[in-house]
Amino acid sequence: MPPRVSDVMTAAPQTLPLDATLYEAARIMRDRGIGDVLVTYAGRLCGVVTDRDIVVRAVAESRDTSLTPLGDVCTAELTTLHPEDDTGTAAQLMCEQAVRRLPVVDAEHRPVGIVCIGDLALANGDTGPLPEISKAP
Repeated sequence: MPPRVSDVMTAAPQTLPLDATLYEAARIMRDRGIGDVLVTYAGRLCGVVTDRDIVVRAVAESRDTSLTPLGDVCTAELTTLHPEDDTGTAAQLMCEQAVRRLPVVDAEHRPVGIVCIGDLALANGDTGPLPEISKAP
């Protein structure tokens, strides 16, 4: 039986409210060495913003990052996992959606973790470079 998502995920992911600015998100990403921030509304997951989103959807369009709310650029249509899902399901969803990370939510859709491709590689005993490379922001 494959491990559960809760066994491999990074718990307590970084979140910001929908009305936080891109500047705030970028500083958190820099300070914590991460490449994404989960976006919430009333504590529930409503999107994700990545470092690439900030560059492509804001900086390249000359938006003021100190004034632009996350809600203007975040990806709102997300595939999510639950802690009790198995890692095989996580890997399948990542392949189908062509993503490297998936948020993990509880029954009330509150973010409780994030699982990345490197987490899955480690769970499957991969000791090559993939786990370390994929953890890079």
